[in-house]
Amino acid sequence: MESNVRFEWDEDKNIENEYKHGVSFHLAQQVFLDPNRIIVEDKTHSFREDLHFCLGRVGDGINTVRFTFRADVIRIFGAGYWRKGKRIYERKNRVQERP
Repeated sequence: MESNVRFEWDEDKNIENEYKHGVSFHLAQQVFLDPNRIIVEDKTHSFREDLHFCLGRVGDGINTVRFTFRADVIRIFGAGYWRKGKRIYERKNRVQERP
C-alpha cells in the first residue's frame, strides 16, 4: 500500500460500529497491511460512489472493512469480523497457496 494514503471516517459512525461490531475504525486500518488482503467491489451498496470491501487478517481474525477511495484517502464506513468475508478470504488464499 502506498505510504501517502490517508484514512478518514465519521467519528459518530466509528463509535456506533465499535458498539455494534466490536471493531474500531482505527483497528480496521490494519486490514490494509495484510499482504494477502482481498479487495472486492460492494455491488449492493454502490449507488452514489464506488464502495469496496477489504478482507484481511487483523490479529487472529479476518476483518471485513467497507470503504471507498477519495483521491489519496480511504474513507471507512464499516468494519467487523463477518463470516462471509472470512469464507471468501480463506477460500481465495487457499487457492493462492497451492503450487
